[in-house]
Amino acid sequence: MEQQEKIKPDNKTIKTWKHHLQDEIDASFLYSAFANLEPDPDRKDILLELAEVENRHVARWEEMLTSYDVKIKKGQPTFKAKFWAWYARKFGSTFPLARMLNEEANEVKDYLTLYRNSTLVDAKETALDLAKESAMHTESLKELTGTSDEPWHKIESGGMLGNIVYGFNDGLTANFGLLAGIVAATSETPHILVGGIVGTVADSLSMGASGYLAAKSEQEVYEHEIEMEREEIRLMPEIEEDELTLIYASRGVPKEHARLLAQEVMSDPDRALQEKIQAELKIGETHTTPFKEGWITGLATAIGAFIPVAPFLFTTVETAIWISFSVAMISHFAVGAARSLFTGRGLIRSGIDMFVVGLGVAGVGFLVGKLLERYVLIYFLGN
Repeated sequence: MEQQEKIKPDNKTIKTWKHHLQDEIDASFLYSAFANLEPDPDRKDILLELAEVENRHVARWEEMLTSYDVKIKKGQPTFKAKFWAWYARKFGSTFPLARMLNEEANEVKDYLTLYRNSTLVDAKETALDLAKESAMHTESLKELTGTSDEPWHKIESGGMLGNIVYGFNDGLTANFGLLAGIVAATSETPHILVGGIVGTVADSLSMGASGYLAAKSEQEVYEHEIEMEREEIRLMPEIEEDELTLIYASRGVPKEHARLLAQEVMSDPDRALQEKIQAELKIGETHTTPFKEGWITGLATAIGAFIPVAPFLFTTVETAIWISFSVAMISHFAVGAARSLFTGRGLIRSGIDMFVVGLGVAGVGFLVGKLLERYVLIYFLGN
């Protein structure tokens, strides 16, 4: 233990500790401010209790820093904290409380990260204790704000159908605009085909790579969240048991039975992890891979991009231009209508919006092509 105390934390670690100290000072100030504005005595008591716990957190960090001979100034709330206190006085504390829920959620993450990465025993103990108390704070804040899930887990997911629609849309819109610019600059079929086909290949590869990287990033987020949940079950089993009890109770299980069921599940960490993954993180069985999402997105982009190019393979330039324009605009309306499945907007309105976007992109592409054709020609003739 004597040897441990002699280890001096580096400047980055001290900066991190001071950051956490300031966060706790701000939280204590805000909970006290919200409590003074709260007319409901029960809610007021909850907020005052949260403020008191935050004061203990402040003292814990001050003690930690001074034990390593780090000089600290008298703690004062930041301008941001004072702004949210003013906001609560003027407009109510509903929105600031929701922000505090996110702040506490971030603290749980940060403290668990500090616990895993720190080499100092007292820092690890402090981080774990404060992670547990911050997690308990989220329970109180969820009661005050009417939310349910653990807010430090943020999971978003997409679907294969969405990738197809958006990939098709990107290819169609981008290559239609490119082709309009080429047609404005030249009437030679080989030039139009070369530009259109190169645009098709480039756009499909770009979107395919983006789809792959997006799916891979999402997969990594899922893996990180699952690993974090595993750590929470190991480090904070009592809080996780309370979470499971609430989940089961929300499904209609009587409270006493919900508690017993939660205790039974928590006795097996692997089973508890699977239960939390499904019930809380909402991560189901994966039916695709980043590679599959990448090539499907790329293929959908290629099909959309090739639509305005195809007529130039079979007919004269003049006829192909009108066929390409007509088919592309119909496709824009159709893909806009399909996007309404994901945006919740009306089918006709969404289709018209996409039609207008396609028309605008084609118009801009045509104008740019005309300008380039004129001024590039002037430049070369002048030289």
